[in-house]
Amino acid sequence: RMTLRVECYSGWKGEERPVRFEIDGHQHVVEEVLDQWHGTDATFFKVRSDGGNFYVLRRAMSPQDDSWSLESFRRS
Repeated sequence: RMTLRVECYSGWKGEERPVRFEIDGHQHVVEEVLDQWHGTDATFFKVRSDGGNFYVLRRAMSPQDDSWSLESFRRS
């Protein structure tokens, strides 16, 4: 099972957007948030990493679940 850890920028509204993430021990810095959208129970972030690759990260936003998952990956 893949392990995903996400560190977020914390502004006046709390954790607002991912700034770096780790997938199975590999660190990635978010160079740019390309898009952000809200689903019924999650927020999605399309980001470009310091390696130039593209990721869609999903943050579940329910009282029972506040976790992150990798929804999509595309190599640059």
